[in-house]
Amino acid sequence: MSQTARVMAGLVAGVVVGILLAWQAPALGVQVADLVQPFGKLWLNALQMTVVPLVLALVIVGVNQASDAAQSGRVARRAILTFVVLLTAAAAMTAVLAPMALSLLQPDPAVAAALRGHEAELPAATGGWADALLAIVPSNAVAAAAAGAMLPLVTFALFFGFALTRIEAAQRTQVVGFFKAVSEAMIVIVRWVLWAAPVGIFALVLSLTARAGLGVLQALGIYVLLECALYLLATVLLVAVAVVVGRQRLAHFMAGLAPVQAVAASTQSSLATLPAMLDSAERRLGFPQRVSGLVLPMAVSLFRITSPIQYLATASFIAWALGVDLTAAQLATGVALSVLVSMGSVGLPGQAIFLATNLPVTQAMGLPIAPLPVLMAVDAIPDVLATVGNVTGDMTANALVASRERGDPGTLREG
Repeated sequence: MSQTARVMAGLVAGVVVGILLAWQAPALGVQVADLVQPFGKLWLNALQMTVVPLVLALVIVGVNQASDAAQSGRVARRAILTFVVLLTAAAAMTAVLAPMALSLLQPDPAVAAALRGHEAELPAATGGWADALLAIVPSNAVAAAAAGAMLPLVTFALFFGFALTRIEAAQRTQVVGFFKAVSEAMIVIVRWVLWAAPVGIFALVLSLTARAGLGVLQALGIYVLLECALYLLATVLLVAVAVVVGRQRLAHFMAGLAPVQAVAASTQSSLATLPAMLDSAERRLGFPQRVSGLVLPMAVSLFRITSPIQYLATASFIAWALGVDLTAAQLATGVALSVLVSMGSVGLPGQAIFLATNLPVTQAMGLPIAPLPVLMAVDAIPDVLATVGNVTGDMTANALVASRERGDPGTLREG
């Protein structure tokens, strides 16, 4: 049985048992929820213990990978700039639209109460803009790591990562190799913990549904629909960007994009779709091979346009379910961190991607993380649309870079 199937089995079992208890014996359901909840919390703690070293390592390695790629030449630098701009735009769009869309719906008080029982921590009261500004740079990086303060930790990781690009090459290689080994070791731990995912998710979902009943299913349905809608919107907007900014003809671009999207939908893997993207970019769309041959592999390695959408949609959903109004400072924190985390985590496998990347963003925004494993279990449903959105983003980025290359004086026009 695949990992996704095992996770879904734990989710379904927890939902069925929890709802039956809430329906037939509410008092017994609360007792059972209190009994199994510590096991779910124990499993969640095992996942959470990897977050600080993993995020630190991912950001440091990601900065140096981007720096190495940028040194490949002008095309590579333009590609990285394009990735950052598109990721930031996707994150900002979600930060505006997700809370706005969710505000049109009324959260179930029973779900909010169950989530608060699930995780007692609520968003800390934020000070003014001055406090938010001071929180960006840590006075003590070790203390920030110990406190799990993600934003100042990432700030330190950025400074450290960029500083490594300025030291002697041999020393830099050693340090980056160390942090790459740290990130890989943390992923091994995450994989170990995920073997117990059916049990952990069963315990978390049972304790949640035993208290909140059918409202949990409605909330999960809203979450899935929110993600699907945002992925579809991003895909449409990316095509519009390719047409308007990348100077592509709509029918021509769609003719080259459609086969790529079909492969992405069938494989649910951007990496597996790379050959189709290269073929379509050169044969159908006529992009220069020297551009597509560099930009598209870089995009698969560094660029996943739906990642910041997922992170911010997830955090916005948790805030909505708890009845918490996100401040501008929280949303800005989420936007900045989601871009950085997404560029460093493209190569992570399976469910490890969801937990290892959503945890720091949700935590940095001051929100409880207990709902994340439950959301991870249903996140496989919109995954097809996410992959289609990602390859659309890759092709759009390629179109933007190719357009700039052709427009430069002295640049040889190809294709």
